[in-house]
Amino acid sequence: MNELWSRPIESLAPDLRSGKLSPVDLTEAYLARIAAVDPLLDSFIHVSADAREAARTAEREIAAGRWRGPLHGIPVGVKDNYLTADMPTTAGSTAEGLAFPMRDAATVARLRAAGAVPIGKTRTHEFAWGNVTPPVHNPWDLSRVPSGSSGGSAAAVAGGLCAAGLGSDTGGSIRMPASACGLVGLKPTFGRVSRDGIVPHSWSLDHAGPLTRTVADTATLLQVLAGYDPTDPACQDQPVPDYAKSLGKSVKGMTIGVCRNHFFDGLQDDVARAPAAAIDDLAKAGARIVEFEIPLLAHGLGAIFAIELASSTAYHDESLRAGRVPQFQPDVRTLVEMGRLVTGADYLKAEQYRSVLMEAFSKVLATVDVIVGPTTPITAWKRGEWTVQVGDRPESVLAASWRFTYPYNLTGLPAISLPCGFDRDGLPIGLQIAGRPFDEPAVLRVAHAYERAHDWKDRRPTLTVE
Repeated sequence: MNELWSRPIESLAPDLRSGKLSPVDLTEAYLARIAAVDPLLDSFIHVSADAREAARTAEREIAAGRWRGPLHGIPVGVKDNYLTADMPTTAGSTAEGLAFPMRDAATVARLRAAGAVPIGKTRTHEFAWGNVTPPVHNPWDLSRVPSGSSGGSAAAVAGGLCAAGLGSDTGGSIRMPASACGLVGLKPTFGRVSRDGIVPHSWSLDHAGPLTRTVADTATLLQVLAGYDPTDPACQDQPVPDYAKSLGKSVKGMTIGVCRNHFFDGLQDDVARAPAAAIDDLAKAGARIVEFEIPLLAHGLGAIFAIELASSTAYHDESLRAGRVPQFQPDVRTLVEMGRLVTGADYLKAEQYRSVLMEAFSKVLATVDVIVGPTTPITAWKRGEWTVQVGDRPESVLAASWRFTYPYNLTGLPAISLPCGFDRDGLPIGLQIAGRPFDEPAVLRVAHAYERAHDWKDRRPTLTVE
């Protein structure tokens, strides 16, 4: 498979720089792919009218020797909760009376400065709530969801409609769609990437990050997105390392932690097998495996729900008072209104729990380099399905889908998801790797070493286009 739209950035960038490939031809290939395939996926809510001109500008700059880096001329999808100066932002909502500024989020501005071509806005579950991203279809099986809330970006990248996508992650909304759609999705350390210009969901839980086809592509995106921004009060003034230097290294001598409680409880059979095999592979490659438990994790769901519900309801206070919330989608309306039931004491107890949990992970990460386990306990579920069979019991998809991802939002630790196999229905399974604060290099190192030893990254969904 050598169609332009099927190639990762790490393959495209050298050809763009040398002039072998034109940014205009690449952008046209993606626009043609969007026109042909997005009627099946419904991943874009808006396609940029300026993409071709941005590609022509990139072509002129590259020809003149003004190479901006490996994203120069690369088409990228932007989640519809990121503000953009040249495209409308809806945050996935059709409620009347909402208006968002026509300006670039800090991350979008960084992409433009790197020469990337924002090709369109990808769909999000309304206000980045939810785990379904209606009406988007999963490219691996159109009868299934892409997960959420960054499901539009995930479906677009997996379907070959853009080279990479931006997502946001409050409880798992980059890593869950990455797992469901067979991609690499990174939630960086809290404070590593600016959230300025991203419609807030939960101020203390929100993270911005990329969805890509390969770990190397993720490192390329992170290199551009990372960095201090004083307009985001949570953004940390930390040095930005050269992430590419962490790639291509062996895991020999590294210590990998495996949390046997919580992260390995209640798995679908195929999901249980694939991450276990991945951990065995890392051990065979020379990593030392250390098992541990964090009993506190049993209480995490209540804590993150209290924080997320209260934060979201606070953000939507004006809409609540203006009577707009009844226009929200039923599931989002319910969640926003539920936030009114979270008391101050509930919120403080949740924050106290978060502090204790962060200390527990800190102690573990003092003895291991990274923590590895499954990204989600289930693969992509059927559209309209609200419970799934996990082992011998049914479980709510809302509870199951983010069970393994939200601990890293509570703790703010960097975490990546990448493919580690497929289930019996041909649906992708994700492997999650988390690390110490601001130690994305270690996370990328392990992810890249595992990825390069397997062919999961080379598999593509088959989409029949008439």
